[in-house]
Amino acid sequence: MSTVAVTDATFDDEVKNSSVPVVVDFWAEWCGPCKQIGPALEELSAEYGDKIKVAKVDVDTNPNTAAQMGVRGIPSLFIFKDGQVVSNRTGAAPKAALKGWIDESI
Repeated sequence: MSTVAVTDATFDDEVKNSSVPVVVDFWAEWCGPCKQIGPALEELSAEYGDKIKVAKVDVDTNPNTAAQMGVRGIPSLFIFKDGQVVSNRTGAAPKAALKGWIDESI
C-alpha cells in the first residue's frame, strides 16, 4: 500500500475511522526534513502492506487538521489506533528508527 494524501475533509474517514493503525505525517513541500523521511515512509508503507496505513497531510493546504492536532513543528508524526492517538513524535529520523517506533506503537 502506498501513502495516502489526506485533507481536512477526509481526515476523519481516512484516519479516525480506519480499521487499521494509521501513521500520519504532517509535512510541507518546503520542509527539508519532511523530504528526508518521505522515501522511508513510502518504503515502510509498502513493507507493512495492509497492516497499517500511512497518511500524509500537507499543513499548508490543510491547516485546520494540523491546528486541531496541535502541530507546531514539521515533520510531525502521529500513530492512530482505533481512532485515538497512541504515539507521536516530531522531526526527521532514519527509517530503522521510524520502523521501531511504529512496531512498539501498534
